Amino acid sequence: MEYLNIIIIALIVLFLIQRMLPAKGIRQITTAELKNELMDKNKQFIDVRTLGEFNGNHIRGFKNIPLQQLAQKSGELSRDREVVVICQSGMRSNKASKLLKKSGFGKVTNVKGGMSAWS
Repeated sequence: MEYLNIIIIALIVLFLIQRMLPAKGIRQITTAELKNELMDKNKQFIDVRTLGEFNGNHIRGFKNIPLQQLAQKSGELSRDREVVVICQSGMRSNKASKLLKKSGFGKVTNVKGGMSAWS
């Protein structure tokens, strides 16, 4: 029984680590690097925070598509252009980046640290 508990705990830890690691094929950038990319008209900038968070403070040029709506609204985005994703801390945007990658988007970039790191 003790052995089974150890296996279950190990699987849970592995699952949690896997969820937090950046996904393969998703570029990770800092907010400092983001500042250099904001003028690129070939990129799509998406903020996956709630509408209330977005209205409270956002970066000009970002479109608000809350994470909960991203799967349904991903059709509004071009699969041919890079998508840059931000949230408050980088966790939701990492999840959103994985969702977009699995949905067939070729170039997806996650902003590490999110709005918390933006100055």
